[in-house]
Amino acid sequence: MTIVKNMKENAVIVGVALKDTSREELNSSMEELKQLSITAGANVVEVISQNLASINPSTYIGKGKVEELAKLIKEKEIQLAIFDDELSPAQASKLEKIIECAVIDRKGLILDIFALHARSRESKIQVELAQLKYMLPRLRGQWTHLERQEGAIGTRGPGETQLETDRRAIRIKISKLEKDLDKIDSQRNVRRAGRSRLKMASLIGYTNAGKSTLLNALTGADALVEDQLFATLDTTVRRIDFDNGSDILLSDTVGFIKKLPHELVASFRSTFSEAIEADLLLHVIDTSQPNFEEQMEAVTSVLHEIKITDKPIIYVFNKMDIIDSAGRKEALLKNYPDGVFISASKKTGLNELLIQIRKLAFGSYIRKTLSIPLSEGKILASIYNSGRVLNRIEANGKVEITFEASPEIVSIIMKSIDNAEKPN
Repeated sequence: MTIVKNMKENAVIVGVALKDTSREELNSSMEELKQLSITAGANVVEVISQNLASINPSTYIGKGKVEELAKLIKEKEIQLAIFDDELSPAQASKLEKIIECAVIDRKGLILDIFALHARSRESKIQVELAQLKYMLPRLRGQWTHLERQEGAIGTRGPGETQLETDRRAIRIKISKLEKDLDKIDSQRNVRRAGRSRLKMASLIGYTNAGKSTLLNALTGADALVEDQLFATLDTTVRRIDFDNGSDILLSDTVGFIKKLPHELVASFRSTFSEAIEADLLLHVIDTSQPNFEEQMEAVTSVLHEIKITDKPIIYVFNKMDIIDSAGRKEALLKNYPDGVFISASKKTGLNELLIQIRKLAFGSYIRKTLSIPLSEGKILASIYNSGRVLNRIEANGKVEITFEASPEIVSIIMKSIDNAEKPN
């Protein structure tokens, strides 16, 4: 077998269209797989697909197609075959023996990209945990592609050292990583408690939809922006200041994708927790993609998986500046009358978006100014914890405090003040 050193791996991507899969759906999925492969550092030299009534339980694709694939791999000196759907451990092992080439599936590829882009300690732990959970049922001694260069696609991160350990050692490692994430999650909860009086909005959306660009445009942040899939793995939280003294926190999250590995959803629970705890969601959509509605459905599917089903959502249709069809723009406006249409990179449409954010976050809030004795620390604390303080002046043992809160919270605070003023 060819040993690859210091060069991009030649790859072939392989997909199957079942009887309920349209040609457009297959093409879209294969194009996305190609982009994922390029992001991972592969040189995609061939694309192969096959129409099947059902997946071959032994080799995923049919016997004749396997033979065709083996011949192609030999002729074009291909080092890696990337399959669009998840392969069973037995399928991957059998394919590797027949085609004499490394084999990974979409799930393994996505995990590899996450390993490539992990920067913080938290994201590295999350990726390693996901990889180990994915790897555990796939342990076998015939992973011939480990002979390739260190850091080859499909072997980055813990895969380079953990594949040769036994299942018990991996389970021990998984347990330790889960405890490490629990500690990080607890620290995150402490930080979140410190900002509990502030409303929170969370950016969600398909990978590369422009979430980080929008975060920067709205807050003046400098979050990493790259034209790559899964460029952002770590949560970034920044503040939006409104003209009247109101403010809201805005968090960025890891991008979603079709067939997002369950191991990643589970491992990135603390990252997704920003969306879980948010008061509202901004679903950022890349309107330049012809299959953007499929991407919207994929995001909705992940939201259901992490049990986010009852939050207000603003649908933010991004990249309107690169749509060159007036008819398509009109169709978008007609089909999504409640959407907000913007270009995050050109900073157009942001005022309308800010209006919608403020309306959903604070529409039911009322403003109140009260004079409260400094001795009533519990009442003052409840205002800070449940409302949004706009102004505070201390004089003569009292605090004149102006704040905004929901009618229910204001009513509770007023009752607390009345009870405090009643003689014992």
